[in-house]
Amino acid sequence: MTQFLFVTDLDNTLVGDAAALQVLNQKLAQHRQEHGTKIVYSTGRSLSSYQELKAEQQLLEPDALVVAVGTEIYYNGSDAPDATWSDKLSHNWDRDVVVATGAHFADLVPQPEPEQRPFKVSYFLTEEAAVEVLPQIEALLKQRGLEVKLIYSSGKDFDILPRQADKGMAMAFLRQTWGIDSAQTVVCGDSGNDCALFSVEKERGIIVGNAQPEMLAWHEANPFEHHYLAKAHCAGGILEGLNYFGFL
Repeated sequence: MTQFLFVTDLDNTLVGDAAALQVLNQKLAQHRQEHGTKIVYSTGRSLSSYQELKAEQQLLEPDALVVAVGTEIYYNGSDAPDATWSDKLSHNWDRDVVVATGAHFADLVPQPEPEQRPFKVSYFLTEEAAVEVLPQIEALLKQRGLEVKLIYSSGKDFDILPRQADKGMAMAFLRQTWGIDSAQTVVCGDSGNDCALFSVEKERGIIVGNAQPEMLAWHEANPFEHHYLAKAHCAGGILEGLNYFGFL
């Protein structure tokens, strides 16, 4: 047993099966105490939304919290984001231009204000409308000279981020900061915005059994040996995967 980096999405990945989460928390807490394992939550939620979830669920205190789809990183309960990461994302990013561009599309419904972040513009978008809207807004943003990343997940959530931002890049930044090898990193997810976690190097990946169709389609198109599709849902699937890879 040695130190590893554990990175997981929250909603419908870590959270969703209270009994399995309790078991997983016990094992992870013990592993962190004995081996220095790092625990990271990587979520699409804002910091305030994460804090609401934390008040409702039995969650371990993470070593780092990645919120707003990889655009903000917080350490050890701090409310100040990592300045180095923020500086990196600010290159060629103009939030006002992104918002003005989105206003041209009637199908884009802005998400509530707490979900709008300095490096994230978020909308609700139906699957039917997404087929036409996504390529159109991507082309328009490119015409306006912006280097952005579009992430569509769960058949309704649409985020526009700086090109350098996503969950995977934030994870790679933390891995480099802490000096942990990709082979000693395990990532867990269930939806489209988690695909980036599985696309960096050869991190071990656990796709929970209740994964969204877009995550399953991505896995089918990218059948890597270092990824595991669990049968159990949520924390139960994570336990299954950690045992499969020999981390626990």
